[in-house]
Amino acid sequence: MTHIPGELLLRIRAHEQSHVLIGCESLPETARAALVAQLAGIDFAELARLRTQSGEVVADASNIAPIPVMSAEPKPLERVLGEDALRRGEVAALIVAGGQGSRLGFEKPKGMYSVGPVSGASLFQIHAEKLLALQRRYGKPVPFLVMTSHATDAETRDEFSARGYFGLREADVIFFQQGTMPSVCADTGKLLLEAPGKLFLSPNGHGGTLTALAECGVLRTLQARGVKHVYYFQVDNPLLKMCDPGFVGQHIAASSEYSSKVVFKTRPEEKVGVFAVIDGKCGLIEYSDLPKELADAREPDGTLKFRAGNPAIHLFSVEFLARVTSTGGLPYHVARKAVPHFDPVTGQSITPTAPNALKFERFVFDALPLAERWLAVETSREEEFAPLKNATGADSPETVRDAQIAEFTRWFTVAGVATNGHAVEVSPLFALDADELKRKIPPNFTVNGPVYLR
Repeated sequence: MTHIPGELLLRIRAHEQSHVLIGCESLPETARAALVAQLAGIDFAELARLRTQSGEVVADASNIAPIPVMSAEPKPLERVLGEDALRRGEVAALIVAGGQGSRLGFEKPKGMYSVGPVSGASLFQIHAEKLLALQRRYGKPVPFLVMTSHATDAETRDEFSARGYFGLREADVIFFQQGTMPSVCADTGKLLLEAPGKLFLSPNGHGGTLTALAECGVLRTLQARGVKHVYYFQVDNPLLKMCDPGFVGQHIAASSEYSSKVVFKTRPEEKVGVFAVIDGKCGLIEYSDLPKELADAREPDGTLKFRAGNPAIHLFSVEFLARVTSTGGLPYHVARKAVPHFDPVTGQSITPTAPNALKFERFVFDALPLAERWLAVETSREEEFAPLKNATGADSPETVRDAQIAEFTRWFTVAGVATNGHAVEVSPLFALDADELKRKIPPNFTVNGPVYLR
């Protein structure tokens, strides 16, 4: 039977967490070994410190200023710099795909959800085909870093394998898992159990992506391949301009360590984080933390003063990622949540009706103030931001599909083709942008019904 090392046992007792061992001796060998492994990975002292840390620190409003934002249109030289970086294989794409589609009634990795308005292509397929098209255009592989979680890893790997990696080389698709953190009782600090002998673990937030890159050896792999820039995005946005050469070039021209695209807010109450200069450093303020007088402030032309919204499209230099992760990663944020759990003392499962637990997460934008050189670049909401979040209403399958149809309709218009109100879709393998579609679409092409060009 798996032995609990004496040093681990001493740490468990010293931090008054012995309740997790109740009934341990009756667990199957595999379950007991898994519990020991979970406990061995916990820094109990850090957990105790996080539980007692003070609330979020919000900068004084007098030290917050709007962030300067570059034009969405790169200069010709900037685009050349970005294209040359792609031709040299210096760019990797990182997709954050650790979540399931539970809010959509889809109990699978969200990346497997069908969003192609005509083709029914999944989010994974759309993103992978954009990468494949980029590789064909620039003649070099773009490593595809697929960040999963414990909940999505096996199904995601199986999906890529079953689909032949969507045409990509298997060696260019690199899977890695984000880390987890245990949840504790908000009142006592006791570790919570999901089931007998099994800790309640949660993903450690999108900021944990950066730490996982180092812990899983992915950063070393990228450095060995000569990759210098990592293009970060979330799985739920099919409109993303994959590894946008113009944005990459702007990032390189500015010698930026951390660059972000922004979409401009039009309403103060819009629930999106805002980029700002905080105490002289670039940072991001959650919409709920932005003081009302700043959220409502407007420029002379009537636009919001603090309007640089975050669509979660970032570009990191590999050197910056190595520096950030070498110092222990980003800070944790604490959130009160309602967590169903198993009580080993009573042997009962408990479903709370109010927040009873503390969860700990890292946020990727906490790396912003660590960057010595940074950049914010405007992008069009209509052209590049259609996140899939909800089953109905805003950010739902319906709005995401409509946004894609609207974008492809604009492409057809540039090509001189009327869509006559029909749904149209263009595979990335046919065209990556309106100009490429215009060059490739057959003469006298007409649209008489739903169209999917591939």
